[in-house]
Amino acid sequence: MIKQSTTYFLFLFSLVSFSQEYSISGNLKDIDKKSIAFANVVLLEPENASLIQGTTTDDSGNFLLKNIKKGTYILKISFLGFNDYSSEIELNKDLDLNTIILKENLQQLDGITIVSKRPTIKRMVDRLVFNVENSTLSNNNVLDLLKHTPGVLVYDGSITIKQSTPTIYINDRKVHLSTSEVQQLLEGTSANNIKSIEVITNPPAKYEAEGGSVLNIITSKNIISGYNGSVFGNYKQGSEFPKYSFGTSHFFKTKKLNTYVNYSISPRKDYRHNDEFINFIDDNEITTSWETDFKRVRRSENQNINANIDYEINENNNLGFSTNMLISPRKGTKTGINSLTQVFDTNKNLDSTFHTTNMAVDETFNLAFTLDYAHKFKKEGEKLSASLHHTYYDSSNFQDVITGYFLPNDEDSFRDNRFQTFSSQNIKLYTGQIDYELPINESSHFESGIKISKIKSESILNQFTFESDIKNEDLQNSDVFLYDEMNYAAYASYSKDWDKWSLKLGLRSEYTNIKGNSLSTNQINNSDYLKFFPSFYLLNRINNENEIYFNYNKRIYRPRYAKLNPFKYFLNNNSYITGDPNLKPEIDDNFILGYTFNKDYTFELYYMFENDPTIQITYQNNNDKLLKYVNTNINQSISYGLEFTTYTSISKNWNLYLYSSIYYYEQQFYAKESNNELLSNEKWSTYLQIINYFTFLKDKSLIADISLLYISPFITGPININSSTGLDINLRKTLWNNKASLSIGLTDVFNGMNSTQVTKYLNQDILLKSRLENRLFVFGFNYKFGNFRLNSNKKEIDLIERERLN
Repeated sequence: MIKQSTTYFLFLFSLVSFSQEYSISGNLKDIDKKSIAFANVVLLEPENASLIQGTTTDDSGNFLLKNIKKGTYILKISFLGFNDYSSEIELNKDLDLNTIILKENLQQLDGITIVSKRPTIKRMVDRLVFNVENSTLSNNNVLDLLKHTPGVLVYDGSITIKQSTPTIYINDRKVHLSTSEVQQLLEGTSANNIKSIEVITNPPAKYEAEGGSVLNIITSKNIISGYNGSVFGNYKQGSEFPKYSFGTSHFFKTKKLNTYVNYSISPRKDYRHNDEFINFIDDNEITTSWETDFKRVRRSENQNINANIDYEINENNNLGFSTNMLISPRKGTKTGINSLTQVFDTNKNLDSTFHTTNMAVDETFNLAFTLDYAHKFKKEGEKLSASLHHTYYDSSNFQDVITGYFLPNDEDSFRDNRFQTFSSQNIKLYTGQIDYELPINESSHFESGIKISKIKSESILNQFTFESDIKNEDLQNSDVFLYDEMNYAAYASYSKDWDKWSLKLGLRSEYTNIKGNSLSTNQINNSDYLKFFPSFYLLNRINNENEIYFNYNKRIYRPRYAKLNPFKYFLNNNSYITGDPNLKPEIDDNFILGYTFNKDYTFELYYMFENDPTIQITYQNNNDKLLKYVNTNINQSISYGLEFTTYTSISKNWNLYLYSSIYYYEQQFYAKESNNELLSNEKWSTYLQIINYFTFLKDKSLIADISLLYISPFITGPININSSTGLDINLRKTLWNNKASLSIGLTDVFNGMNSTQVTKYLNQDILLKSRLENRLFVFGFNYKFGNFRLNSNKKEIDLIERERLN
């Protein structure tokens, strides 16, 4: 009750407004009559230049100073890369200055002060834009920004929007890494050069039909020639092991050449402790029970290299080269698993035990290269761009698994089992793409493009068993799987703006041809399909503070390459992972109806239908006492709910972000161990995220973030997952005129983010309790050198097919 009353109080407090005497308003533009957002507008005393009042321009370049007494003042306006504007004003009534023009000053930055402000939110017809440039969040890392971004949930090693994993882009260039690798990259990247985060819940036709929501991270525009760089580091101490990340970024710009390079390394050890309980059932009776104590230590040392070179041939033509590399060397990537299983009979008497050790080493090279060309036509905004891309992905794994079986109270095993597995996957990806943009007039815009993709994948598995210490290949569990895919795509999009309305229509079509070949079984699977993906967006601006919007689109999720491999990858004697070369693509229909009032408060109703989703389901084989982790299509998923988001100022030094959702989720799946019976799992769930950030000291250089996250029980496939609650506290201090920052904090203060998973239906009965190092002491630093007010031209590689590597 107290929490509910507090939330209502904060909500009502944000709506209070104060009466005004006189006001000064205006609109800021550059010499091309384009609006200048986030410029600093200050009112000064004419005698001693002391500050009377200040603000920043909004997304349309408008500003408003209120509650000003009659008198003479100096109005000063400044923005990075432009000459200052200064004017003496005699104020005796409300004053509208209309349009003010700022002239660019591309080479002079000295003397400009960047004023910290709170982030703002802008709703566009097809996306939400979270502006964070020069805000109190700009000294965070990019992962921290996502934790504060409306509608985005960062939890338990994943980033989600409406229960699905979004695709991460930087400057419309896709980041092609796994979920954990993306988080390490974003955590090691400073937010100092981030302008905004675009949350695109239903992506338009320009984006590939593959995947769900899109998070597009926009960096600030390059401004002047020169050099800047930074070094950063992060230390986390868990209950068992420390984790580190280090990196450095360098940017150099001349009149025609932009270069950027970033290198980061993340040496770390991660600990997981699971308790697993399985009841094996026959004729509705428990015949035996297994209780497993599972401990895993994973050591990794991922290295990321990102670089790009942009060369301006002339004012109308630009050439660029980009590369993104992930290297996980064999020397630094090792996993050790130690598990003890107790076997009980039907009367819960201990029958036997078995002890398994699994020592594994991995190695991964994920290398991507893109060549870009862009041509600007004479008509402003008309542009033709083309790109060629190649990805080389090579991953290999070796594991040595030893299991000893023991009778109760015996120290010597009565049986031992050992096997080794060598596996590898080699993928080559080639794409070509052409895009064309045409502004029809000031209020309408057309764009179209085509894309061709070719993927070749080779997966190899060799398993060996030992009899009397003699190593023999297990031919039944060895295979080579070849996969080839061709994809042809074309899209067109049209948008139109009126005074009160905005409309955007799009259509994308994709033709896919697939061939899979298992050499051990000589099984060849061929398939092809043509799909159409429409998109529709409509926005009505009721007035300056209220708007309503609706959008719809259709999306596709193609199976990840590894999930198509049909062979069995054994984790131990009693469990294995397997794929299916006949997996169908998932087709989604997404609908959203939203309403924003008072600019800061948004309600969204959404409905999502997923046909043939691909998930990994754990099945227990009660006859053979096996656990099978099967990548399979389930029948369908349905989700709908109501979300509320606000990002508002409570006081001068206190901002509040609140994101809440109540939703219904239903998944229909086949019980493959029970006559393939179609079953349904459904639940109403909620989650709530509240983040308070406070600024202290006169220069706002000390920042405190206090974040609370609550997730009620929810489902995924046949699994029911318990509720969890996490509290994070972080302090950050900027130093030396924003050249450096230090941060210290504690995540999951009460260690409430561990999960319990229950799978119980028909003859399936599994309970899993998972404990990770969620409670972490965190310390970080960032130092910028050179002309650190330069902004990076960082970009990533825009190829959706690379996402399916992991």
